[in-house]
Amino acid sequence: MTDYRRCRVPGGTYFFTVNLADRRRSLLTEHVDALRGAFREVRNAHPFSIQAIVILPEHVHSLWELPEMDSDYSTRWRQIKSAFSRTIPRVEGISESRLSKGERGIWQRRFWEHTIRDHVGFATRFDYIHYNPVKHGYVKRARDWPYSSFHRYVMLGVYPIDWAGEGVEDLDLEEG
Repeated sequence: MTDYRRCRVPGGTYFFTVNLADRRRSLLTEHVDALRGAFREVRNAHPFSIQAIVILPEHVHSLWELPEMDSDYSTRWRQIKSAFSRTIPRVEGISESRLSKGERGIWQRRFWEHTIRDHVGFATRFDYIHYNPVKHGYVKRARDWPYSSFHRYVMLGVYPIDWAGEGVEDLDLEEG
């Protein structure tokens, strides 16, 4: 078994990218209520706060803050993936390897995480998450994508409603 080395900071803030195994599918937006339910279920059992999130058809980006003295984001993602998968009809192709392990073929086995080290890193990824539907061409303006925490931050006055509208260049993920 591969030994993945992950940075774990108790009470830390992390940026995640989690993908479907078949990136041509649109399961996450087709079953967005099931995905939201999976997040709620896991947050009730293992609290964490979602600082920002965007759900795209085949992947999710999110910023989480874990409770003090807790760095176990892997269990949370495993349970979110599992809870979501239990609600989806079994129509995906499943490899022999996955079958032998009792897995479905919905999610990529792993996820990508980045530990947020400072305010600049947080702000960069916060904007990246909210700009992502525009970047991928799903909408021309961030406000037009319904599956994003962008709308919450407009109501809180963090973003103006016209932030990341037409004509905005790609946001850079480089940290300062």
